[in-house]
Formats: sequence, C-alpha cells, structure tokens
Amino acid sequence: MKLDRIIHALTPPALAWRLGRAGRERKEAELFGAFYRVFLAPGDLCFDIGANLGNRTRCFRNLGCKVIAVEPQPACFHKLTKDFGGSEDIRLVQAAVGRVPGRAKLHLSPDHVLSTLSQAFIDETTGSGRFAAARWDREVEVTVTTLDELIAAHGMPNFIKIDVEGYESEVIAGLSQAVPALSIEYTPELPENARACLRQLASLGDYEFNLSWGESMRWSRPQWRTLDSMLVVIDEFAGENQLFGDIYARAKG
Repeated sequence: MKLDRIIHALTPPALAWRLGRAGRERKEAELFGAFYRVFLAPGDLCFDIGANLGNRTRCFRNLGCKVIAVEPQPACFHKLTKDFGGSEDIRLVQAAVGRVPGRAKLHLSPDHVLSTLSQAFIDETTGSGRFAAARWDREVEVTVTTLDELIAAHGMPNFIKIDVEGYESEVIAGLSQAVPALSIEYTPELPENARACLRQLASLGDYEFNLSWGESMRWSRPQWRTLDSMLVVIDEFAGENQLFGDIYARAKG
C-alpha cells in the first residue's frame, strides 16, 4: 500500500474532508487568480455582484484587490459576514442590484446559487429541463441598489463580476457610465437577457467581448469579439440547456 493511501486510511473522516476542501479551494484560487489577473492588479477595486458565499470575493482579495461584495440572501450574507466581516479590504453590502433603487421580492431556493429576482429565469430554466427539479419555495423582500449608486459610494471599479441568475440585464440597466471591464453570467435559455446587457454596454462605450464556458476559466477564443460577433454566438446557442458561462466585456484602448 502506498504511503498516501496509508495516511488517508488513518485520517479521521472529518479531518480528511477539511483537508480535501482546503485542497479544492487552493486549486480554485490558483485557477481563478490566473484568469482574473487579466483584469486586476493589487490595489484595484472590484465589485462582486451576487457574491453568494464569496468564492470570487476571496479570489479578488487574494489578488490584493479591494472588494465591494453585494449579496441579498440573508443566509449567504451571514456567511459572508462570518468569513470577511473583519477584513479591511472587503466591504459587504446586503442588497440586490437592479435598474432603480427600491425594494423587490427575491425568490429563494434551497439551492442558494439559484435564488433570483427573475421569474423568467425560473420559468425558462425549469421549462428547458436544466433545473426541472429545483424549487423556489420562499420569497423575501430585499433592498435594491444600482451600479451607479455603488460607484457613487465606493468609486469606479476596475472590474465588476455580475452573477444574478437571469437578472443581469436589470443590473446593467442601472449603469449609466462605461466601466473598464466586467462579466455577466450567460444562461442560453434567456438570450434576450444577454442581448440587452451587451447593447446597453455598447451604448455606454466601445467594448469588445469574449466568453468563458462553465467554470473553465478559459476563453472560448483567443481573439476578442465585436458586439455583432458576440450577438451571433448568443443567437446560435439560444435555448441550449446544458452549457452556461460568463460573457466578459472590456473597454477598448
């Protein structure tokens, strides 16, 4: 029997799970860090919109960035507070982000990564079969802020990550100025959501676009795309219920 198998056999299950989790988080941090260095350098400011449990917040902090982590789910925000509440470089904001400030109903799922303000997201992803077994069995009223308000309060970010389960176009609609770079989650069952995001960004500045499928942290193509080219990709994959990813936008020049 090899030494590593002996060690594994003698390790208590709880400790083995913690060690395995630590190893996974380390590999994740390395993968994410190498990818986001394209956009971020130590001391930069970034917004994590839809921070959830903070895996991207942790990555941005590890890159030496200042992070505004925004999350409306009470349970997730509690976890963020526990993990990052004492950090000088991380500011936590318990809110959703949308078109205008106010209040809105958040549809809560037992699978917290699927909680959303978008009824269309629920309808389309259950209808396609992607999340046919998912449930959204509770609602909670949450505060809504906007990207413009966050920029006014905290400054212009170098990068914005937006992952809000089909509500991305409402988030982008609350932005009235060009930002250096950002990402939006791309769900092919909601092509108009992605199109609206890209068109709004194009109205604010001269952007180019790329796509990363899943959690691969790899570009779909080495060359960045024009708006028209990215819209063709969205049309091509409209209705796809297996793939997902993130669309990235960066200002030219």
